[in-house]
Amino acid sequence: MPNSMLIIVPRPSRPIYYSVDFIEQSGMGKYALIASLSAATLAAFAPNDFVVSIIDEHIDSVNYDHDAEIIALTGFVNHVERVREHARIFKERGKIVMIGGPHASLSPDSFRDVCDILVQGEIEDIAQEIFNDLRAGTWKDTYIGNRPDLRKSPVPRWDLYPNERTLGGAVQTSRGCPYECEFCDVIAYLGRKQRHKDPAQVIRELDVLYRHGYRQVFLSDDNLTVNRRHARELLTAVRDWNASRTDGPVEFSTQASIDLTDNDDLMLLCAEARVRNIFVGIETPSEESLLGAKKHQNVGGDLVKKLDRLTEYGIMVMGGMICGFDTDTTEIFEEQYQFAMKTSIPIFSLGVLVAPVATPLYDRMMKANRIEENVADSNVAAGFITNIRPTCMTLEQLHTGMHWLANRLYQPQAVLERVERFAANYGKALPEETMARLRTTKMHSTKTPLLLPRVIQKLSSMNPEISEFIQDIMTIIQGHPEIKLLITQALVQYFQVRYMYEIGAIWDPHIAMQTEPIHIDQIM
Repeated sequence: MPNSMLIIVPRPSRPIYYSVDFIEQSGMGKYALIASLSAATLAAFAPNDFVVSIIDEHIDSVNYDHDAEIIALTGFVNHVERVREHARIFKERGKIVMIGGPHASLSPDSFRDVCDILVQGEIEDIAQEIFNDLRAGTWKDTYIGNRPDLRKSPVPRWDLYPNERTLGGAVQTSRGCPYECEFCDVIAYLGRKQRHKDPAQVIRELDVLYRHGYRQVFLSDDNLTVNRRHARELLTAVRDWNASRTDGPVEFSTQASIDLTDNDDLMLLCAEARVRNIFVGIETPSEESLLGAKKHQNVGGDLVKKLDRLTEYGIMVMGGMICGFDTDTTEIFEEQYQFAMKTSIPIFSLGVLVAPVATPLYDRMMKANRIEENVADSNVAAGFITNIRPTCMTLEQLHTGMHWLANRLYQPQAVLERVERFAANYGKALPEETMARLRTTKMHSTKTPLLLPRVIQKLSSMNPEISEFIQDIMTIIQGHPEIKLLITQALVQYFQVRYMYEIGAIWDPHIAMQTEPIHIDQIM
């Protein structure tokens, strides 16, 4: 009976922020920015009598002639088209196709017609049943998981993953988020009660990644620090583990809420553990919009000062910004730009408000007859497309305004200003001994140590504008050596954003070079 499985990590249908497609386009070959935790974890559940292989499409091409009997596919909404394409081809070749993951769980009808087995929910408590049924040839068409105790989750099988062409590893320490942001599908998929792995369990996973040469690791949590007690225990364990590494420390990135800034001791622990990059969902400076979206944790106080506080504790923020809330008028684009330019944030993730299926926002928009039914799931949030009809502007105004905002924020001079502010504020609140470690510690990575400088050099030689920008950035780094790695990472993100915008016909040098504020109605 079937006992060989191929796990496929699909590329997204379009370039996204959390990728490095620009490296491939620069002629340096295929790389993954972050190793696929879902693939390595699924592989770890397979019994010993199963032969498991992993293909990450960011790195290798999918081999449709692979001799595996079972094909396992997973993905988010931006993977829908690729998942369906792979599934159809493999089914035509007589394979057993199994699809799971976040989008399969929230929108099962997206895949029901192209798979033999649909897995909804989390796999820990149903993995044994699935593999037993596969072995016996008695599999069901649907398996539904619950919200398990994460202490049951095994150490991922990184020995099966193509680590040599991956820039960062990944560890998940928790699932779920207690907040109730109306547009977020995390609470629909993983619940509002956050569940955690034990710190010792996390350390075991870090040991494996370290042995595979990873010195940059993404803590794949939706909100790492929201449970203060657990966060302190975890970060203390990670800090102590990191300090004992004889071949250089690990640099971490993660996601957290702005209310982390309410706890100086927790921010200090992040710095000491070397959690140096944090994605923060800022969304908007409009408190009216934040309240309407139930993003209560962002309401109250000065957002710019809070974000600067993270920088002062040695943390680089990547800020998430959204336009298109119910109360947003065409003034919002200039407001977002002016807000962003007050911060110390080099890179922003820009998007329009969309309503993912199974979210409270989707339900509310459906009741109000404001869902654009002709917008495919995979197109949502691609190129600033939304499935919501806005109330205070037209879809055309929203689309045009986002183009203007994207170009203005990523014009090299604007990025340079924010990098200068970041360098000036960086580490002000840290004890001198912590700053000294950040200045002197060298990274002893065994993974592609020369790749990024080579890519940056090549891009610099191709574009005089970029060349001057990079030289200005390097001048800043010379005066602040402790931020060299962080700014290099920001440059990677910048080049990926530029690549996305150019591929998506968003980048417009004429708009990018404008220096005077322009109301959106003037560029319609």
